[in-house]
Amino acid sequence: MDPRERVRALFDAVAETYDRVGVEYLQPIAERLVRELAPAAGDRVLDVGCGRGAVLLRVAAAVGPTGTATGLDIAPGMVAATAMEAESAGLETTVLLGDAQQPDLPAGSFDAITASLVLFFLPDPATALRAWRDLLVEGGRVAVSTFGAYTPGWTTVDEVFNPYLPPDMHDARTSGRRGPFASDAGMEALFAEAGLRDVRTVRTVVPVRFESADHWRRWTMSVGQRAFWGLVPDEDRDEVQARAYAAVEATRGQNADGRMGFDQQVRYTLGRR
Repeated sequence: MDPRERVRALFDAVAETYDRVGVEYLQPIAERLVRELAPAAGDRVLDVGCGRGAVLLRVAAAVGPTGTATGLDIAPGMVAATAMEAESAGLETTVLLGDAQQPDLPAGSFDAITASLVLFFLPDPATALRAWRDLLVEGGRVAVSTFGAYTPGWTTVDEVFNPYLPPDMHDARTSGRRGPFASDAGMEALFAEAGLRDVRTVRTVVPVRFESADHWRRWTMSVGQRAFWGLVPDEDRDEVQARAYAAVEATRGQNADGRMGFDQQVRYTLGRR
């Protein structure tokens, strides 16, 4: 299956519960991204890979009625849910179905572009960034979030799935930590190669916590990691779940607050045309 079709199917499947299972994860990441971008009243902003609107709704509130907040997502379920959410919140947005790799939008039509946890899902991130640059006015800004390192002890949880993952899989926990995504310098070089200037990096840490191992599993089924479970053969599913639950439970002793979970470093890369 084409990687983009795989991503479309995956995020259609999680659209209903995406960012809705009681884990503080996407919202704090989005809040900091919007704060770093600092959209102003009247700005025209495009949020690429808008998901359920964690960034888009904040942008809409910031730009107000004199600006525009446009969301783009490859999954029809996400587009429909986010449009309804914006309407319920009384926020003016336009939510479009489209491809983040090559958005079919007019050149020079935006003052800023955001993409939260999106680039590592794309087949060619460098080409995507160049396409986004072309959508900006001169001096327009790009702000993206990607992942840094996380609590070392959490690797025992992810390693449970490693034998089942194809090497070419585009996902935050596979392609999202290789190549340019492995360092601040790599991301800054990616921006520079796309023709963006005044590139800078900001970092933060988001504590991701779960009430139980079952809560963790429900969370994985509501985000991109759902794809990992789908790659585990039926005959291995019970054993994999048991090993994963044990690894998740073991993280209680690794966090100062005594709760299970991990601390996730988040990298924000910003530049302008």
